[in-house]
Amino acid sequence: MAHLKPLLPYAALLFAAACSQPGVKASQPVAVESQAQQPAGTAVEAVAVPEAEATAVPEPDAAAQALAALPKQALTPEILFKFLVAEVAGQRGAIGVAQSTYLDLARQTQDPRIARRAVEVSMFARDQAGALEAARLWTAAEPDSVRAQQTLAALLLSEGSYSEAEPILRTLLQADSANAFLHLSALMGKPRDTRAALDLVERLAADHPTLPEAHFAIAQAAASAGRVETALAALKQADDLRPGWEPGALLHAELLAKTSRPDALAFMRDFLARHPGAREVRLAYARTLVSANQFSEARAEFTRLTADFPRNAEVSFAAGLLSLQMGDVDVARDLLTQTLEYSPRDPDMVHYYLGQVAEKMKQPEVAATHYVEVKTGNYLVPARARQAALLAHAGRADEARALLAFTQGENDAQNVRLIQAQAELLRDSKAHAEAFEVLSEGLKRFPDSADLLYDRAMVAEKLDKLDTLEADLRRVIVLRPDNAQAYNALGYTLADRTDRLAEAITLLDKALALAPEDPFILDSVGWAEFRAGNLARAQEYLERAYKVRPDPEIAAHLGEVLWTRGLREEAGELWQSSLQAHPQNELLLETLRRLKP
Repeated sequence: MAHLKPLLPYAALLFAAACSQPGVKASQPVAVESQAQQPAGTAVEAVAVPEAEATAVPEPDAAAQALAALPKQALTPEILFKFLVAEVAGQRGAIGVAQSTYLDLARQTQDPRIARRAVEVSMFARDQAGALEAARLWTAAEPDSVRAQQTLAALLLSEGSYSEAEPILRTLLQADSANAFLHLSALMGKPRDTRAALDLVERLAADHPTLPEAHFAIAQAAASAGRVETALAALKQADDLRPGWEPGALLHAELLAKTSRPDALAFMRDFLARHPGAREVRLAYARTLVSANQFSEARAEFTRLTADFPRNAEVSFAAGLLSLQMGDVDVARDLLTQTLEYSPRDPDMVHYYLGQVAEKMKQPEVAATHYVEVKTGNYLVPARARQAALLAHAGRADEARALLAFTQGENDAQNVRLIQAQAELLRDSKAHAEAFEVLSEGLKRFPDSADLLYDRAMVAEKLDKLDTLEADLRRVIVLRPDNAQAYNALGYTLADRTDRLAEAITLLDKALALAPEDPFILDSVGWAEFRAGNLARAQEYLERAYKVRPDPEIAAHLGEVLWTRGLREEAGELWQSSLQAHPQNELLLETLRRLKP
């Protein structure tokens, strides 16, 4: 049940306003009539100050003037009772009672503070009509309030009442036209009639033809209406009026990126050539390069941005991560270390990647110290898994398993990942039976975990438990019908370990339809075709797979197909090349022993 957030007690504010009178010194005794002596509906008054003393007091400051302008509302028992009812109801989740009571108070008192609270509570209660009525009361009680006018305009726009909102918007534009146009899109929200909203913005902007922000507002409204060409034309006008203006350029690039990332990159590249100091556009350009997998160019831009945005954690982190991606571990270490000095939002993530850098630099002790620093968040389990792997590699397998066993995840997904990590350690040490047991125990806790079912199926294959493998993978397919790897694993196993070739090919065709360029699925299809005697088709699929990913197991399969087709020299060359890169691969070694004893 939703509950209202408690605010500053409005009754106390009203009481303070009622008691405050300009000219009364803080040290003066103030006589107040008792509540019983006051006529109903009158304000609480202070004792009059002698004229000579009053004239000696300086003029009140702006805050005091604003307070004095508020209605001197009597805090009657009825009003106090309604306040208490509204706030208590809100805290107890009775939002309807709180909303109706505050709206009634706003009508009764005509106090802008109460009307504002009535707007807030009505919006929380999703009562559009009540919020609109309260906003009208607020603007009537406080006609000079920009906040009140903005609120009323936004509510009218959300209702589609453009004609009533238009004069309010014109008033707001007169006060601060540039800033108001920049925030007009946020004020309008998601209009019901995007064409009418665009017409309104164009009428408002017509009075400000030389203001770039006005054309920017047209572009936003046009984009919302799906009129991209109109939006781009408006942004061109904004750039003509203020060359190098970054908000317009950023929106221009964003619109282009929705249909063509290369066009967006070309636009930003040209813009930066003309305006090399445009830091925000350069940052957007660098991010878009990352999305386009153009890591080398992205790193160059982020490296430049480290000078433009000194001590910016986001920029130095991105540059460090790209350096790690490209194998420049020394630069990555320096940039990520600097990131920790710049108070990043997620230091755990930075420590995790510093651990990755240290591993690549063959510094396991340094890596472990960084992984230990990961205390919470999304990188907690990956960090503990890497710690455990480092311990196991150092011959401390019992400590590695204990570390994972005693780590508590922050949610079910992390706890599942911890079970997977424990099983992975056991699989790496060829303890398949123990890995199977760990996964089986995990499935008692999380019986519908597709990840645990898939992992247990892979271990079951090593233990020749093909019935378990098939049952687990078919359950994964039920839980995740679009999981291409489940179809692939089951299809490959049936093709490789049974005579159910027709069924295997059906499963693999489904996997290929879900992921047509996946090299491992292509490998499985090729192997199934080989087992069915279709050597030419098998070679075609396996060559496609190996071209995408020169994996040793794909090399083993492709080599066997070539060998069977009489292309033994080509097969031998392929195997030897793959063996040099992967001398310990089990399938490759088994294939060579079987065919080239």
